[in-house]
Amino acid sequence: MLRSDIDLFLKTIPKNVTLVAATKYISAKEMEELLEHHIYDFGENRVDSFLEKYEHFKDISLIKWHFIGHLQRNKAKRVINKIDYLHSLDSLELAKIIDKERKTPLKTFIEVSINLEESKNGVPYYEVDSFLKELLNYHNIQVVGLMMMAVKGSLNTEEQFKKLRILRDELEKKFNIKIPYLSMGMSDDYISAINNGATHIRLGRILYKI
Repeated sequence: MLRSDIDLFLKTIPKNVTLVAATKYISAKEMEELLEHHIYDFGENRVDSFLEKYEHFKDISLIKWHFIGHLQRNKAKRVINKIDYLHSLDSLELAKIIDKERKTPLKTFIEVSINLEESKNGVPYYEVDSFLKELLNYHNIQVVGLMMMAVKGSLNTEEQFKKLRILRDELEKKFNIKIPYLSMGMSDDYISAINNGATHIRLGRILYKI
């Protein structure tokens, strides 16, 4: 169930920031409540769950589907022509599958490992330059942004988010392209992310009654 003050909460999110509702732990039926409050951007982590929810809402054209979890290469074909955004591109092997199977260019975020945590996915920040250079050769991948996750419980999220913004700015200059989006910030640190240039925040728990 959504928090009782959801409409007031939504007004605190700047107009230029897209709230992607992370729907990993809620059912398709519960997601209908999000639509009632004009939340149309849904973020899914798991392929099977996404496909089930996609079928449930397939007649609602207002919905934008974001795949925000790690996308396994052996499952990629099942989803890449159904999603609007992929937030978690982290390997050239996955890029090759997308480029081959996708019917139109896919709006894609490169997932960046800013903190080099072994337990997290993502391209190490010092390799993003060469990774992007390769991606520019793929016709069906449209790089629109960078994505990251801050260290859980960290006290210096400002610095972590700032690093991603600076990296984005450097890449834009080097390749003379626009990378307009930064997908960063979750329920615990989204304010810090917004303060440092986030254009997309991925919120789950904070939208609901605990």
